[in-house]
Amino acid sequence: MPRIQVAKAFRRHVECPDLDVGGSTVRDALDLYFDAHPAVRSYVLDEQGALRKHVVIFVGDEQIIDRSGLGDNLGDDTVVYIFQALSGGSG
Repeated sequence: MPRIQVAKAFRRHVECPDLDVGGSTVRDALDLYFDAHPAVRSYVLDEQGALRKHVVIFVGDEQIIDRSGLGDNLGDDTVVYIFQALSGGSG
């Protein structure tokens, strides 16, 4: 069963414990996670249901490709990591 793990940085704003969920795609797993923790949805997804620009998701050690549809496939023992994306640079 896939597992969702949310970076501690989000926990300053909303309760988002790690959770084992079902689902065969990132979208499926996130929908199940958000059913259990609905307040997390707006921190991760925008109004169109796409991944927010400041958020990055990894499936295992690979960054997801489908930021809009979230259709990347998951295996039974996959860990889905949700992080705040880092941006900026030296000036």
